[in-house]
Amino acid sequence: MNGKLILIPNTLGGETLENIIPGGVSEAARHMRFFAVEDLKSARRLLRKMDREFPIDDSTFFILNKKTPPDELYGMLSPLKKGFDVGIISEAGCPGIADPGANLVALAHEKGYQVAPMVGPSSILLALISSGFNGQEFSFHGYLPKERKDRIRKLKEMEQSTRRAGVTHIFMDTPFRNMHVMEDMLNDLNDETMVCIASGLTLPIETVRMMSIRDWRENDYDLSKIPALFLIGKPA
Repeated sequence: MNGKLILIPNTLGGETLENIIPGGVSEAARHMRFFAVEDLKSARRLLRKMDREFPIDDSTFFILNKKTPPDELYGMLSPLKKGFDVGIISEAGCPGIADPGANLVALAHEKGYQVAPMVGPSSILLALISSGFNGQEFSFHGYLPKERKDRIRKLKEMEQSTRRAGVTHIFMDTPFRNMHVMEDMLNDLNDETMVCIASGLTLPIETVRMMSIRDWRENDYDLSKIPALFLIGKPA
């Protein structure tokens, strides 16, 4: 019998698994010895949190990131042929969303292997359900363009889509560019456009705030070192 490709959720940066990673996930991971990981250090740290005596040295870790050559993916699935499960671990959150793990999942489907997702924190869904925006029609855009003019164009497109059809748009950027995104929204979006910012989700510093661009201008908000999700939408 072939093994399964199991999607193992990671934390969003916190030091504890309590109330974040279900016990069943930890139990499944303890019995696995093959992993495709986005970041080796964070994957090892997660496994040691799940089990302080996890046999790291007896396990095999394949590096699966945006630089991984496509032809290396086949080798990551080879343990499945021998009946061993392979776990995918993202650097943070659930693998497969804004994450190179999707490539390996697609190949597993192509080869006829079973794919098994496990429950864990997704910053995208946590931000959406806590925003108060339309949860029936939404779109996740990943990272915004680096060039300011392209970023502003994208922000305006999302604003117009929300105004026209009520779609919720979710996007993100690296912490060191968060304030640039914020400044672009404050300078170029309409006063009445509603924006939600969900930062530090599941962490002690967690904050979720939704208000108009006009109101955001009147509130100091430092996102320069905090992982954050931005949403443009209409209150439900």
